[in-house]
Amino acid sequence: MIGFCTSPRFVLHHTGPGHPERPERIAAIFQAVREAGLVSSPNPLPELQQPLGPFSPAGFTLQELEPRPAERQWLELVHPPEHIDRIEHLCAMGGVLDQGDTPVGRESFGLALLSAGAVLTGCDAVIEGRVARAFSAGRPPGHHAEPAAAMGFCLFSNVAVAARYLQKRHGVGKVAIVDFDVHHGNGTQAALEADPSVLFISIHQDPRTCYPGSGYEWEIGVGPGRGFTMNVPMEPGVGDVEYLTAFDGRILPKIDEFKPEFLLLSAGFDAHAQDPLASIQLSEEGFGQITRRLMSVAQTHCGGRVVSVLEGGYHLGALTHSLVRHIVELADRR
Repeated sequence: MIGFCTSPRFVLHHTGPGHPERPERIAAIFQAVREAGLVSSPNPLPELQQPLGPFSPAGFTLQELEPRPAERQWLELVHPPEHIDRIEHLCAMGGVLDQGDTPVGRESFGLALLSAGAVLTGCDAVIEGRVARAFSAGRPPGHHAEPAAAMGFCLFSNVAVAARYLQKRHGVGKVAIVDFDVHHGNGTQAALEADPSVLFISIHQDPRTCYPGSGYEWEIGVGPGRGFTMNVPMEPGVGDVEYLTAFDGRILPKIDEFKPEFLLLSAGFDAHAQDPLASIQLSEEGFGQITRRLMSVAQTHCGGRVVSVLEGGYHLGALTHSLVRHIVELADRR
């Protein structure tokens, strides 16, 4: 059984007209998982005006998980208290963080807690054996949020918090994180790059051509964490073949060497050929093949224990079709 953790409340994080990280992303996901037969509960959100295209029946249903807000003690494993206080204050006032990229409003702080908490809820469900794996669809996303800085649409570093939570709350030793969002996961890296108990791997568009301008190959960790960060920048215009070659030749062997006890995925779908914010040419099939490979290595090393977390993806059709394919592969035990 695969868990699916989200909430219709996530549409209440308003980012303003024309912003790519918009409430319609969650509305489209709600619609897509129902059209694919992955969940049977009624859609609590209005239907989108634009069709998403047909979905093949998945042949199984997801176990829906109710997210809880992340407790402050878990956020403080990554973020200093003054950062959390600052975000709460700025959300209450309303405005824009990170030089214009990250709008917030009165609902945003509570929803950022819920977004982080949805990941922790998925981790609990997997550790406790209620589901085999889980997907968390929350917003705002998290992988650009550094310990003391909100940026790139992100307020808290959800996946980094989850890695620390697994270790502190559930006694997991080694955690691997694979981030396949088209943008470098600078926030996750900044939070964990000195820690040899967490392997962080990010595959993304070349930072010379893409936000946030970090994620070069020479960034391999610091201090005792040196060698436990891997960045795999990809040239603009590459697609499925090049990505799968990188997974087979570099990423999967690195995970094999590390032998994690739990695998977290920063699942961004903005490397799709139709996405407007970058220039990588992945297809739905490419995302499916990536996921299949990651499930195989997770089955080998951590009993298949995986929580996947929504990051980017800004073309609604590409996002939803890729996400549904990703979830289908999460469930596949081949």
